[in-house]
Amino acid sequence: MKNIGASVSAVLTPEKKEEEVEEVEEEEYTQMENEVVFYLRENPNCQVQAIGKWYENTAGEVIGDVDTYFLHIMTGSRCESVRDCFDGWSEQDTESAEQWETLCERIENLGSIEEYISNEKRVAV
Repeated sequence: MKNIGASVSAVLTPEKKEEEVEEVEEEEYTQMENEVVFYLRENPNCQVQAIGKWYENTAGEVIGDVDTYFLHIMTGSRCESVRDCFDGWSEQDTESAEQWETLCERIENLGSIEEYISNEKRVAV
């Protein structure tokens, strides 16, 4: 019995625990970033930019969540939704306003928006 106890305590020594923690902490992460332009298929000038930022481990696996956001059409500031990109900015004519509304609706209806923002450069909607 003492031999079994000795081998178990050897496995659970503080030194062993520290080594295991150090191995996990030594894994390297790479910050990744992608910028994508969503544009209206019928009018490529009607477009909005989005950014995705995330971390990947050495195996190329995404660690945590992808931080996605849009850029305001006039100021370039961070916007959490595509509709926020147009706050404080309006088009003069009805046709242009309808195109921007269509662009927003189509982006909102895309499935897996994070995948588009992380992997694409230009997306026609």
